[in-house]
Amino acid sequence: MLARECDRSARIGRVTLRALLPLVIAAALAAGCSSVDFWKDQFSAPSAPAQGSEPAQPLGQTFEEDVQLARTYTETYWNQKFQAAGTTYRPLQRFVAYSGADGPECGGQPAVPENAFYCPVGHFVAYDERWMRSLYEEMGDGAVYLIIPHEIGHAVQAQLMSDFSLNVERELQADCYAGGALKGLIDSKQLEAESGDEEELLANLAAAGDPTEAWWRSDAHGTPAQRQQFFAKGFNSGVDSC
Repeated sequence: MLARECDRSARIGRVTLRALLPLVIAAALAAGCSSVDFWKDQFSAPSAPAQGSEPAQPLGQTFEEDVQLARTYTETYWNQKFQAAGTTYRPLQRFVAYSGADGPECGGQPAVPENAFYCPVGHFVAYDERWMRSLYEEMGDGAVYLIIPHEIGHAVQAQLMSDFSLNVERELQADCYAGGALKGLIDSKQLEAESGDEEELLANLAAAGDPTEAWWRSDAHGTPAQRQQFFAKGFNSGVDSC
């Protein structure tokens, strides 16, 4: 899951060109978990045709709209991918907002504050609404379009019965899935994103990375460079490359 010690300063944006990746990674690693103002209202649904003299406003202008769009569009994307492969995507049973320590249990384990997670027992995604809203209000809507696709990526792993020896493998594939799904939504024009924010995305992934290379830990999510690499892999090459 994306919720790590540095997630309060995490931001996302569009992935950069491969040629820029080494320079951006170096800058992101130097920045660590510092607070930088990235991604102000970047993502939105395309505007509907205007009626009359008043221009139509695109969806995705509020926290609630962005959360719903991120969930709905990501699941729609995976439903189409499963159909194309001749199989059936199983939608989430629940999409649960909680506050602090009042979240739903998962297999007897309590939810923790400032987190988002997928639970295979019950096939649901839950997120601390106050925490995610604080990210949204401080830094814009970008984090919503990374955290939610990442968690839904875990739901996809469960349906594909993916097997992993290490937790870090599971988490990095979910980053890859998130990158591929986001790029697919942009390519299909279900989401619009402003250009020029590639470096910010990579800095956000760096901030969410593990502080050490202890890849064997049960809670390992990957180093900053690894998380950037796998998200970029999905974004540039699609989810089939994950």
